[in-house]
Amino acid sequence: MVVLSKIYTRTGDKGETALSNGSRVAKHSLRVSAYGTVDETNATVGLARLHAGEDMAPALARISNDLFDLGADLATPDRHLDETLSYTPLRMIAPQVARLESEIDVMNARLTPLRSFILPGGSALAAQLHLCRTVCRRAERLAVELAAAEDVNPEAVRYLNRLSDWFFVAGRIANDDGKSDVLWVPGLTRGDAAAG
Repeated sequence: MVVLSKIYTRTGDKGETALSNGSRVAKHSLRVSAYGTVDETNATVGLARLHAGEDMAPALARISNDLFDLGADLATPDRHLDETLSYTPLRMIAPQVARLESEIDVMNARLTPLRSFILPGGSALAAQLHLCRTVCRRAERLAVELAAAEDVNPEAVRYLNRLSDWFFVAGRIANDDGKSDVLWVPGLTRGDAAAG
């Protein structure tokens, strides 16, 4: 159980923070950057939920909770030492990834295949979901970079990879099942630039 009785502690005033196992690291460390960007992703999900209807809001609420799980996972290093900790660390698991895949498949079945890349936009929800997607991709890149240097739960990386795909497909759903997607037209404004 988490108890937050005091919000500021002054323990980070010198540029360090505590990981969930009690070890202290620099606030600019790759691990902190990775789980901090997961937190940023979650903040964008909160904004998307403001625009979501009853069909998508429950999934976004569940994803928001998953992202806290993911942040806790990344904030607990040395996965191979889990059994030595005084608590059972929260780790992402394969069924969480599989659930995203199943939801992607259901949503994608409603869509016509793309013949062009799409631009972020259309409805307010679609635009927000594209922001979620791009921040999630940044979190994924940082998690992959962290995994190259330190121990990281592979399911955490898989979840981020699948989640960005979920946001992409959900963005198309939010654009009237793709009918209102804003399509990229290669070189569309080149004539305007040359004339100016």
